[in-house]
Amino acid sequence: MMGTGHFVCDVSDRVWRAKYQYKDDDIVYDQTIDDTWRRVARAAAAVEDDSDNWSQLFYRILKDFRFLPGGRILAGAGTGRRVTLCNCFVMNIVEDSIDGIFDALKEGAITMQQGGGVGYDFSTLRPAGTYARTVGNIASGPVSFMRIWDKMCATILSTGSRRGAMMATLRCDHPDIEQFIDAKKDRHELRHFNLSVLVSDAFMEAVRGDHQWPLVFPAGRLEHSGDDLGTIEAVWSNASVPVVCRVIKRVRARALWERLMRATYDYAEPGVLFVDRINETNPLSYRERITATNPCGEVPLPPYGACNLGSINLARFVLHAFQKDACFDWPDLNETTKTAIRFLDNVIDISRYPLQAQRDQAQGTRRIGLGITGLGDALAMLGLRYDSDAAREHAQQCIAGICHTAYRASSELSRIKGSFPLLDTNSHIHGAFVQSLPEDIRDGIAEDGLRNSHLLAIAPTGSISLLANNVSSGVEPIFECAFTRRIVEPDGHYSVHAVDDYAWRRWCAEHGQSRAPAYFVTARKISPQGHLQMQAVLQPYVDQAISKTINVSEAMVFTDFQELYQQAYDMGLKGCTTYRPNPVTGAVLSPHQDDIHCCIIEREGD
Repeated sequence: MMGTGHFVCDVSDRVWRAKYQYKDDDIVYDQTIDDTWRRVARAAAAVEDDSDNWSQLFYRILKDFRFLPGGRILAGAGTGRRVTLCNCFVMNIVEDSIDGIFDALKEGAITMQQGGGVGYDFSTLRPAGTYARTVGNIASGPVSFMRIWDKMCATILSTGSRRGAMMATLRCDHPDIEQFIDAKKDRHELRHFNLSVLVSDAFMEAVRGDHQWPLVFPAGRLEHSGDDLGTIEAVWSNASVPVVCRVIKRVRARALWERLMRATYDYAEPGVLFVDRINETNPLSYRERITATNPCGEVPLPPYGACNLGSINLARFVLHAFQKDACFDWPDLNETTKTAIRFLDNVIDISRYPLQAQRDQAQGTRRIGLGITGLGDALAMLGLRYDSDAAREHAQQCIAGICHTAYRASSELSRIKGSFPLLDTNSHIHGAFVQSLPEDIRDGIAEDGLRNSHLLAIAPTGSISLLANNVSSGVEPIFECAFTRRIVEPDGHYSVHAVDDYAWRRWCAEHGQSRAPAYFVTARKISPQGHLQMQAVLQPYVDQAISKTINVSEAMVFTDFQELYQQAYDMGLKGCTTYRPNPVTGAVLSPHQDDIHCCIIEREGD
């Protein structure tokens, strides 16, 4: 069968050689992709008592692209190099002092130098122009310090480290939120950051009611300004209980929202994170308050939290592709899910961590993020149009099965190896997400515990999907049947490759270059609502989040664009990212025609 364990397109071989082949100067250890699979499988099995048996089981799900570990695992596992196997980290709360700021900068530099992307909440930094009570100086504000991080990232990249990725978040009630929203109007500003605004339920209510919205900061960090606009209590980013905050300014909530929408309409950022929903559905809400995510947004994390990611390639589980009896191989999918959970759990123990605090957090919660890729191709191979009710039903059934199998596997693994150390069983089983699981899973957690605090997250999978003979990325539809893809080479430059979609290539092999069936719908032919609806039916079964790009045509009017984010909120999503062609961000994918693509897969840094 096409694509069962070997490369059938040049770009896949190119990605493997550039990113994942183990070599040291002139010594090449991985002569073939099979050597890579065996290296990774042996490394993940090394912590097992029966390591030879588990090495074979791990190799089985790797060798034909059934399971695709995160890029850091593929590149680093079994090499002995001093690198982390975690793709990304959320860093510690940034203390509002020069010492605190530069300690945080140093920790970020160490983490990025060892291969991890980083996410920060900059809401703890005083707004520009305010006075500090303790030292009496004037603050320059979060955005000014973000520029230092941006320069640091560029410097780390110049040393030959992997392409850097950073996420910056800021609260929607921070006094510098307008400057943060406007920061990337300049195409040269903060280019190594993705930006997201932490949008609260209260703000969304204020927008809909067209109310005034207070921009505030903890009073204990400020001198009295003389302009008494009052105080309110709020749970700030570094606090677990409400603190007194001074009102610095009041704005119309709707005007601030429109400013945010206009920015993302014009240059694709900032994104939006619905932070209250993230925290309400967090399985560890009884001990964590989350205000930041990894650079692509699919893993909300506490300070020093890590992304340990892998994706099940759904395109490899379709039987009788393009036939009337096409279906998923459910038994194989379930077995692969169980094995993948154990694989990712082992990665926690074999990974290096740039900082001890990151190791402590990873081993205390044993968070993992199993996701999916190849969804668009799998649906086409089943004869289903991505934006149809039938496709959404199949996709939901698939992710629900993976979710429930993963939770059962983690509970069983807990009985064998023990629960994650920070588990409070009673609190955990009464959390909103766990309460949505079937009764037998909740009973299993109550009896046997749970090995991993979190189990599911759906990442963009840009590079590993190319590795797997160019399956569609993450939960995205097929981008184009044939298109041009830019690849980041080891020296940091781009090379351009013409590529064919995996499912389309299989169709052509079986049917010739005939006209594509209607179910080969591509990303830009799907309405924004079609994209949102797919994300919405999957989110209830993902205990973390989903990285999904909502493709928007350049011609979409602004009022309709704004409505998408309101719809995302109403649909229960944890965040929303759109992409509308614009001159600031450019394109990394493009069809053979001269138009611009609508999806920034290159944001994913595997």
